[in-house]
Amino acid sequence: MAEEPGSLCWDCRAEVKVVQVPFCERCGDPVAGAVSGPFECAGCRQMDPAFDWARSAVRYDGVAKACLRRFKYNAGAWLLEDLTDWLVALWRVCPDTVRQADWATCVPLYPQRERERGYNQSALLGERLARRIGIPFRGRVLWRRRPTASQTRLTAAQRVHNVRGVFMVPWPARVRGARILLVDDVMTTGATVNECARTLKVAGAAAVMVLTVARG
Repeated sequence: MAEEPGSLCWDCRAEVKVVQVPFCERCGDPVAGAVSGPFECAGCRQMDPAFDWARSAVRYDGVAKACLRRFKYNAGAWLLEDLTDWLVALWRVCPDTVRQADWATCVPLYPQRERERGYNQSALLGERLARRIGIPFRGRVLWRRRPTASQTRLTAAQRVHNVRGVFMVPWPARVRGARILLVDDVMTTGATVNECARTLKVAGAAAVMVLTVARG
């Protein structure tokens, strides 16, 4: 990988695993084996997520994982175009109802963490995706009330508890009645995007659709 936009070599691109059917119709989590027709996973049936629909472009392993970690933690802004390409490709196969989103926003970072990192990787992805697909991007719609521990080493239950009540919408009028596209880099259990969606719905959003680059 060379450090310039659109620089993934063909060998690297070939190693990226696109998320393909079968997957849960609600959260997009891929499953192994044969599935006859659309289905909703046990997790979604039990939890009933606040988001209306979620999809991820690629699997979070190999080249994709290396790219996202470089982008997120090592100032790899030169990877933005490649990562956005994956999101745009995903957007193009989304149902028409999803592509009726009024505008896009992103999962926020706590201000101190954003200052330390120098940027919010989800905001960069959301803004670039919105520009590419021709819808407005609204940053800082959601705020984090407090810093949280990294989700990486937490169990599914711990992840839910870690982000519960951590987000807020300071200006509910901005989201009332809106169909919102929520963008993030990686979705694992869905705890973070689900809490964001719940907060947006409480503030009056009509629908929240989630797109992430990768699915863990």
